[in-house]
Amino acid sequence: MKKRLSSFLWQFVKHGLVHSLLVTILVILMVTNEENRGFLVLFDRQLFGVPLLLWILALIIGSGFISGFLQAEPLKRRMESLLHGAALYERGTFSHRIRIEGEDELTELVTRMNSMAEHVEEQVASLQRLSTRNANMQDTVKRAAVTEERQRLARELHDAVSQQLFAISMMTAAIKEGAELNQEINLTQLKSVEKMANLAQSEMRSLLLHLRPTQLKGRSLQEGLNQLFLEMEEKQDLQIVYEIEPNLNLPQGFEDQLFRMVQEAFSNILRHAEATKVECTLKAGKSEWKLSIIDNGNGFDPAQISQGSYGLQTMKERMIEIGGLLQVKSAKGKGTQIEAKVPLAWREKKDD
Repeated sequence: MKKRLSSFLWQFVKHGLVHSLLVTILVILMVTNEENRGFLVLFDRQLFGVPLLLWILALIIGSGFISGFLQAEPLKRRMESLLHGAALYERGTFSHRIRIEGEDELTELVTRMNSMAEHVEEQVASLQRLSTRNANMQDTVKRAAVTEERQRLARELHDAVSQQLFAISMMTAAIKEGAELNQEINLTQLKSVEKMANLAQSEMRSLLLHLRPTQLKGRSLQEGLNQLFLEMEEKQDLQIVYEIEPNLNLPQGFEDQLFRMVQEAFSNILRHAEATKVECTLKAGKSEWKLSIIDNGNGFDPAQISQGSYGLQTMKERMIEIGGLLQVKSAKGKGTQIEAKVPLAWREKKDD
C-alpha cells in the first residue's frame, strides 16, 4: 500500500515539474521576444555571479517539486485513510468509520463506504440476534430426545466396537513381534491389518466425539470446553493446552455454535491429523471474539482439501450463521491452524 501511494506522490511531482517547465518556457519566450538574440541572451546574463539559466533551472525544479508535493500530500493522506478503512472492512471490522475530509468525489466515495459498512454491521447484528433467538426457540423435547439417542449410541459403540478394535490392534501387534522369529508369517499383511485397525480406532474416536451432547446444558462455554478437553486428555493420547477467557458474555446461540465448531475441529484432528499436541485459545478483543485451534499433526494442502472437506465446510457454515469468519492455514507436515473471528456487532442487553 505504501509503495502504491509513494508512486502516486511521485506522479504528482512529475506533473508539477512538467507544468513548471512549460510555464517557465512560455515566460522566457515572452520576455525575450524583443531581444535580438532571443532567449539565447540568457546565456550571457548572470545573477549573483551565477548564470541566469542555472537560476531558471533551479526555479523549475524547485517549483515543480513543491507544487507537486503540496497537491499530492493531502490526497495521499486521504487515500491512506481510505485504504486503511478498506483493509479493516476486509477483515470484518465493520464498526470502523473512515474520516471525511473535503467536498469532492473522494469525499462521496468515503461517505458511501461508511454507509456500506454501517449497513453490513446492521446486517451482522441482525443475523446474530436471529441466531440467538433461534437457539432459544428450539424444541426442548426434540433436543432432549436427540441427545438421549446420541448418548445411547455412544455407549454402545464404546462398549462394543471400540474395545474390539483395540483388542485387534493389540493382538496383531503381538503376532507381529512373534513373526520376527517365524519368517513363515507374512509380516507385510500383519502390518497392514494393524494399520487398518489403528485407522478404524481413530475413526471410532472421532465418531464418539461427534456423538457427545452438542448442547452446553446450562453451562457456560468455558465450563463445557474445560470438561471436553479434560475428557479427551484422559481418553486420547493427546496433549491439550488451552486458554479460555472467563466472562466472555457470549449470547447462548454463539456459545452453542462455537462449542460445536470446537468439537468438529477436534474430530478432524483425531481422524486425520495424527497430532500429539493441540493449542486452543478463545479471547475477546475490542471489536471481535477470536477462537484459535493449532495442532502439530500431518497438515494438508488447503487448496486440495477445502472444497471437499465436510468438516471444514460445516465449521465455515457455523461461523456464517453468527456473522463470523473462518480461516484455515495448513501445510503438509507442518500442522494446521484454524482461526475463527466473530465481530462484536451486537451484545445481549442485561434486561433481555
